Amino acid sequence: MEKISITTEHITLGQFLKYVNHVSTGGEAKVFLAEGKVRVDGERETRRGRKLYPGSVVEIDPGGKYEIVDKQD
Repeated sequence: MEKISITTEHITLGQFLKYVNHVSTGGEAKVFLAEGKVRVDGERETRRGRKLYPGSVVEIDPGGKYEIVDKQD
């Protein structure tokens, strides 16, 4: 599992998908999420505005598994 550190309190799922280079725009994120290939903490997620906090685990099929961590970790 790859660890992704953030310096803010949270990051949205749409921003996260852009950060890990799965999509390049918010519109692409919306379409990608509608395909049902993303899980957050084990549950399917289709909202690009879903807030991810340190401890959140994002699984992308295909693409990998990521854990959100604080910058200081």
